[in-house]
Amino acid sequence: MIQQNINIVNFPTLYNILKEIKSNLPFNIFDYSDEESFLKHIEANKIDIKKSIFLVKEKNSFFYKNLKIDKNQIFEIPNLPIKINNLVEKINIQLIKQRYSHQSKFFLKNYTLDINSREISKSNKKLKLTEREIDTILFLNSKKEPQSIKTLLSEVWGYMAEIETHTVETHIYRLRKKIAEEFDDNNFILSHDNGYLIE
Repeated sequence: MIQQNINIVNFPTLYNILKEIKSNLPFNIFDYSDEESFLKHIEANKIDIKKSIFLVKEKNSFFYKNLKIDKNQIFEIPNLPIKINNLVEKINIQLIKQRYSHQSKFFLKNYTLDINSREISKSNKKLKLTEREIDTILFLNSKKEPQSIKTLLSEVWGYMAEIETHTVETHIYRLRKKIAEEFDDNNFILSHDNGYLIE
């Protein structure tokens, strides 16, 4: 997976926090002292900002007025302290949403996945999903190989600390059970020795 970019503008405290765990993060982080230095950097390096997320302290009109970007690219952090695991989890979910922000409906296998209504449907049957279930399906559907519990923890949950693997296993089990009961499909998410896959 190509790593996405996180731009931290005029928020040195947050950058220092993330820098400590940089090697464990599934995204790149860049720090800018102010908006002007950020603009100079993207102009000089011809960076496509549509593939980036911006972390800001609060609603910052600069980003909305001066950059033609999608609202899903702005992630507002009203105040610190914030638990680092929660922060990374929220960033990961924001990145997943950004990847698919141009599209609200997806067709996978013979299902329709509606992100806006959080529903998956097939043959006039509909099933409500949680946001985490949507994120899990989108992530697995974007991969060609089975994804391990460790990868799911990092990419979808965003946890950087030691977490028991049954967190993901239980989540996948419940999602598979919901789909099996509603659509009589036991093969929507396949379980392999080295992880889970949607094919």
